[in-house]
Amino acid sequence: MTNPAVNGFTTIDLINNELGYLAKLKPHLVSILIGVNDLVQGRTIEQYRSSLVRIYDAVGALQLGPGRVVAISIPNWSVVPAAATFGAPDRLERLTDSFNDLAQREAELRSFTWVDITTVSMSGTGSPGWISSDQLHPGDPQYAKWAEVIWEAVRVPWTAAAAKP
Repeated sequence: MTNPAVNGFTTIDLINNELGYLAKLKPHLVSILIGVNDLVQGRTIEQYRSSLVRIYDAVGALQLGPGRVVAISIPNWSVVPAAATFGAPDRLERLTDSFNDLAQREAELRSFTWVDITTVSMSGTGSPGWISSDQLHPGDPQYAKWAEVIWEAVRVPWTAAAAKP
């Protein structure tokens, strides 16, 4: 298992620094969750789409088969305390929804499994540890809830794929 994710990366960073892992690793399963930092850095939806299409196409070229690629929505981060430094919560939520709508359409065009973590990302708002100490990133309890939702969506195909030699 390899997790090349880097805190703060945008889709451009993923393309420049991580996309090459696909050819080296030849993965059997892939998950993709990218886009919050594109929003934070002011990239337009058109810029995000251009980068995301490049990423999704590279993963799609692996031809991993049904259920072996999961694209995951951006969480609703507009409710976290530090989000206010990036704009009004309602504006951030609308932008997040727009990015997610685009990502879902592109994922479905490629027959990737789409998992929406928007609702679960808000389900524990206000509870201890839900947001990390930096007041921006998810805390461990939130990540655990994301994992439950994602696992439910990929459990059957990923377990079957892992059982194959």
